[in-house]
Amino acid sequence: MNAKFLLAAVAFAAAASGAARADEADASQFAIKFEGNRTRAEVMAEASKVAATRSTEPAGSRVLAPMKTSLEAGTVRAEAIQALRLGKIPSGEASF
Repeated sequence: MNAKFLLAAVAFAAAASGAARADEADASQFAIKFEGNRTRAEVMAEASKVAATRSTEPAGSRVLAPMKTSLEAGTVRAEAIQALRLGKIPSGEASF
């Protein structure tokens, strides 16, 4: 039984390794030829405009300014504690 299993595993490994090397190594399928109608100077001018207008700041890195409100932080905390005690705010495994 072990010999049959070992022989099947070796045959599968040989087939899988042969399939992995089935393509050519020169990557000729990636050599796509195309023709453009713009000059090099036009492309360079467009690229310099993009670099000048792009921000180097990562997206989402700004913090919003604090909102103006008439509520005190202690009042909000007290209301949240009361709502949690009354079961209006789900917590733990009972949450949404």
